[in-house]
Amino acid sequence: MAEEQHQKPAPEVAASSTVVEEVVEVIPPEKPITENEPAPAPAPEPEPEAPEKSITFEELVEGEKATSIEAEEKTKPSEEVVNIAQSDSFKEESYVVGELPDLQKKALDELKQLVQDALNKHEFTAPPPPPPKEEEKKEEKKEEKEKSPVATAAEEESKTEEVKEESKTEEVKEEASKSEEVAEAKKEEEEEKELIALVTPKVEQEASPSITIEAKEEEKVTPPPPTEEVVAAVVEKETSIVDEDGAKAVEEIKETIVEVSAPPPPPPTTETEELKEEVTPPPAPEEVSIWGIPLLQDERSDVILLKFLRARDYKVKDAFTMIKNTVRWRKEFEIDALLEQDHGNDWDKVAFTYGYDKKGHPVCYNAFSEFQKKDLYQNTFSTDEKRQKFLKWRIQFLEKSIRKLDFSPTGISSIVQVNDFKNSFGIGKRELWQATKLAVQLLQDNYPEFLAKQVFINVPWWYLAYNRMISPFLTQRTKSKFVFAGPSKSAETLFKYIAPEQVPVQYGGLKREDEQEFTTEDPVIEYTIKPSSKETIEFPYTETGLLVWEVRVVGWDVSYGAEFVPDEEGGYTVIVQKSRKIAPTDETVISNSFKVGGPGKVVLTFDNQTSKKKKLLYRSKTKPSSD
Repeated sequence: MAEEQHQKPAPEVAASSTVVEEVVEVIPPEKPITENEPAPAPAPEPEPEAPEKSITFEELVEGEKATSIEAEEKTKPSEEVVNIAQSDSFKEESYVVGELPDLQKKALDELKQLVQDALNKHEFTAPPPPPPKEEEKKEEKKEEKEKSPVATAAEEESKTEEVKEESKTEEVKEEASKSEEVAEAKKEEEEEKELIALVTPKVEQEASPSITIEAKEEEKVTPPPPTEEVVAAVVEKETSIVDEDGAKAVEEIKETIVEVSAPPPPPPTTETEELKEEVTPPPAPEEVSIWGIPLLQDERSDVILLKFLRARDYKVKDAFTMIKNTVRWRKEFEIDALLEQDHGNDWDKVAFTYGYDKKGHPVCYNAFSEFQKKDLYQNTFSTDEKRQKFLKWRIQFLEKSIRKLDFSPTGISSIVQVNDFKNSFGIGKRELWQATKLAVQLLQDNYPEFLAKQVFINVPWWYLAYNRMISPFLTQRTKSKFVFAGPSKSAETLFKYIAPEQVPVQYGGLKREDEQEFTTEDPVIEYTIKPSSKETIEFPYTETGLLVWEVRVVGWDVSYGAEFVPDEEGGYTVIVQKSRKIAPTDETVISNSFKVGGPGKVVLTFDNQTSKKKKLLYRSKTKPSSD
């Protein structure tokens, strides 16, 4: 199994090898050689590789496989699960959590955590927020820029020009202010010089100039009280700068004091407000149900989550997105209200549920041949309003069928669908297939993993050829659910999955609406009549009573007769049904009864003179005589 999983198909290997070759050929030299530059020195010849490093192409391919497999195991563990499920012997997967592989359990736990977080945040019922107008404008501008690179270049140039103009105006203003400051500084310097010239003789007599300067500096640097330490430090720094710049001292000192001033204290919060903030509890998680099952309430929810996981190959985020989209769609489509609506009974024969398959799945039949009736076709597809009404009826029919399923882990939570293509293809059916396509898309997006089997019967030969062409491109999981049969093999194909007593009479079975003698509890025996042969079926009888039986040969074209042969010697044979040939268009099911007066047997004779084998269906039972 491990080798099968790790093995890749040959075409992928070939593709990877060609990519390697192209990369080697396309890589240019690091620096082109020009005419003016000297030619580079010849590279030293590479040393011969050791024999250990020389590998063949097959070994290279195997190495690529191993590395790719290691990367997949590290990055995509969920895909490994899907590959395991896609085997030739694919069977319907279990919904019992204890029977799941570890990777599937992990994916389920992760999905449940995402759903719980979404329920806590009310993400399912909250409408998606509309994008703000400013963001829309930004996005439009981005799109315009991406579409027209010339316009973006022009905008950038205009912006740079504006910036340059602003910078120029600022420079002019700064130069003007500096010139004014320089002129004021010169005036102050001249005044100081005059003062110094007047004061210098007195200072020489009293003390040396160095001492007086130090004293003045000490006076200036005298620190203020400790409550204003920050302001004093700033003032000191600014005054040291002012000595160089001139008369700018007072202005800068004021500015720094304003900037350093402490911000106003925040308004005091009362105790009641603090208590309110602490006491306010978080909102309770919202309750969301799908098909009448609340999410994360019991084990039935695990079955629903597993359906979404399997529909998205166990990719948790994709499955979670699908769940959110499904919940949103059900709300927009008003599914709960739709269940209570009455759309009439015009389409009761178009889609109906009838019986069960051999595994217990309900069987739904889609009879497209009913649209051969012109009145029904016009009443269904002639206008958009009528097509929408038919779509709502089809969704309502599916919802009611799903509500009857058992979503317990060991229950039946999927259906078998039989699609009858008899007389459904033809000119003038475009509206039918458009509506069918829309319905199929809705089912794929919002009803995951509800089909255990899809059986297509009475399929035209060209559709069978088309299916053979696309079959290699389908996964084994998909192919295992799809079955196609032409008109001559439709009944026999149905009998592989559905017992004949459960198949409606119009599709080759024995189940009739007006059945009186037999029920689905009475089993049917299948028998094959060989070509050009005569076969007999005997019902022995030992007591008096009423023997009842019914028979059917699929496609008939066979002669049938019945007689009673008593066990007593010398008794007379009683003809119950005179032998006659039954055409395909004649009776489908023949029912007979015979009141037995003594021991004997009823013999049924079937004479097949055709070159094809025939499928015979029959069953019988005895009833007490009314006399």
